Amino acid sequence: MEKLRRGLIVSCQALKGEPLYGQNVMHLMAKAAVEGGAVGIRALRQDIAAIKATVSVPVIGLTKNVFPDSDVYITPKLEDVRALLETSCEVIAMDATLRPRPGNVRLEELVEYVRVHAPGRELMADIAREEDAENAVRLGFDYVSTTLRGYTSDTNDVALPDIAFMGRIKRILSGTKVKMIAEGGIFERDEMRRVGMLDPYAVVVGTAITRPAMITRRLASALNDGLMLCSAPSVTGDEERISADIS
Repeated sequence: MEKLRRGLIVSCQALKGEPLYGQNVMHLMAKAAVEGGAVGIRALRQDIAAIKATVSVPVIGLTKNVFPDSDVYITPKLEDVRALLETSCEVIAMDATLRPRPGNVRLEELVEYVRVHAPGRELMADIAREEDAENAVRLGFDYVSTTLRGYTSDTNDVALPDIAFMGRIKRILSGTKVKMIAEGGIFERDEMRRVGMLDPYAVVVGTAITRPAMITRRLASALNDGLMLCSAPSVTGDEERISADIS
């Protein structure tokens, strides 16, 4: 989708247990994101209608459901796909890792269902490893996003953002029609610049923009670190340098 090309997609989601969950405010978060320059929004099914009524950018829709027999939770089953097809989202995102899905549903079934029943709807593969990307190409996904890197049992020790991994996925997709979406742990401007140097089709950022509790916790922790250093006996030189910088 040309509207997403070389732009920032903002993931506007709140998880169960977070203050914003179920408060019908994600459309306002989306509005703020678009005013800031977002070219697309990634959102949960229940928020899509309100978001589409508020902003005119493309929406990437997904569901999140937890099952006891699988670690796959992003648009895991056919019923999730059907529910998303009832919305006006332009793109459907789903876990495209090689992990077993709940009820032993096959990823191929979900892709085929969309291609048959809604051939104009695009599909985004959320992946964690190179093998996932290769499989997504084989299945005919429109986009491959590095969404799940660092969030699966075999990648949870990876430091994010894994920009080297993003580069490897870009190379795997080169020569194909599948577009690379960079996502995962991007917090700082310098990180975004480095990701931009890979020339991804688009970049998704969520937590750094739309999860106030985590943003606050991160900054409060940094403040704490600074205050602890301030109490250290050897801080005098640092204080002098900081004062010089300010003046």
